[in-house]
Amino acid sequence: MIVKTAQELPVKGRLIGLDFGSKTIGIAISDGTRTIATPNKTLIRQKWGKDKLHFEALIKEYNIVGAVIGLPLSMDGSHSAQTDACIAFANMFAAELKMPSLLWDERLTTKSAENALFEQRTGRQKRASKKDVKAQVDSVAAAMILQGTLDQLSFKMF
Repeated sequence: MIVKTAQELPVKGRLIGLDFGSKTIGIAISDGTRTIATPNKTLIRQKWGKDKLHFEALIKEYNIVGAVIGLPLSMDGSHSAQTDACIAFANMFAAELKMPSLLWDERLTTKSAENALFEQRTGRQKRASKKDVKAQVDSVAAAMILQGTLDQLSFKMF
């Protein structure tokens, strides 16, 4: 089921963050206390059946109870073909994995992830291949998407 707000996700348990792309899906996982989102890996997309098996294994390994999926909106908030593809993926993910899933506005997360990785690069890391950098960007973007949700869930009004 697709939920409309972060507060509709299960109250306890780890969450998975996904940065959905046309060729890859960046993955991040929260800690058990939902304080920190950590980049996990980048999945090279295949047919849904194979991708589903990968997600099922992660869900079981980390005891994941909910998902946050980055929604790629245009800067003006409008939908694109990629937005529609992401929504279709999120609906399939939620239904077939029986996972409450939240679509999260991901505008600028990829650029922020690229900037964060650029700032960290030193020595040999500067010579990393474009493929390696892209994989890192996708999983860091997934962590940023997930961290935004974790921060919202931990914010309390006094």
